[in-house]
Amino acid sequence: MPAETEGDVLEVNRGLLKELEDMGFSMARAAWSLHHSGNSSLEAAVNWIVDHENDSQFDKMPVVEFNIEIETPSPHDDTAQARANEIKERARKLREEEETKREREREKERIRAGKEMMETKRVAEENERKRNIALRKAEKNEEKKAREKVMQKVNADKAERKSRLGLPTTSTSTLVAPLDTKRILMPSPSLASKAEELRECLRSLRRNHKEEDPRTMRRVFETLLMIVRNAAKNQDEEKYRRIRLTNHLFQERVGRFKEGVEFMELCGFKREEGSEFLSLAEHDTDISRLRDAAFQLQSAVTNPFFGLLSKEAAEK
Repeated sequence: MPAETEGDVLEVNRGLLKELEDMGFSMARAAWSLHHSGNSSLEAAVNWIVDHENDSQFDKMPVVEFNIEIETPSPHDDTAQARANEIKERARKLREEEETKREREREKERIRAGKEMMETKRVAEENERKRNIALRKAEKNEEKKAREKVMQKVNADKAERKSRLGLPTTSTSTLVAPLDTKRILMPSPSLASKAEELRECLRSLRRNHKEEDPRTMRRVFETLLMIVRNAAKNQDEEKYRRIRLTNHLFQERVGRFKEGVEFMELCGFKREEGSEFLSLAEHDTDISRLRDAAFQLQSAVTNPFFGLLSKEAAEK
């Protein structure tokens, strides 16, 4: 049969067209099937639709004309009626099979997406667990060192009082072993890591301003921690990498302490020439250094002894 054009008018049987629509086929496909099967029978039209189900060009509704001379074969006997019912049942099963197949594909996609989400969540939780373990370990080490220094000072005070009263001093074997303060407080510049520099800067900030309200110093550490975390998490956003030194809130919490500004410079922030800003250039951002800074700040926030005992040990 020659190819049809958009202007062609298709002659179709009205009765067969309605039966095909009742079976669930679109009017466009029903009209094309009747045209191509010569309006011969319902079975021929259904077979044509099945054979051309993937041909999208037949989804467009053609111009049709109902020819009264084309009569629907009358199912005057039981055989014809049974055949029509068989065709309808076959079409129904075909649609059910297609829907079942599509549902299986959708279920596979849901399972795959679920597995990916669970794996992503598991990795994130594992990373968070490792970070928490490392943080707790560091906090315990810091607290242990602080307790040792407290006990060392208590023992030294006891020994001094007994000496003034002329009493025999306690055997040094019963005292807490003195810490190597030079090793802790005065690392060799050639061996000092960036983390140690950051830590010593925060210690200086705490002990140089020990007369300040502890809540004020805690707020300084918390503000610095917020700045460092924002810079690490939002590397592509300049507003998190640029701080105005004259900002009232910044001055009140950090800027009035020179050690606070020095700590930011150790993190990579630099003063803009001829400007009142501290900025962290995107190409200079060192994520490892920012993480070290955040770790040291977290320790300063959670440890009430942070930086307070270092000066006393150095003076002794």
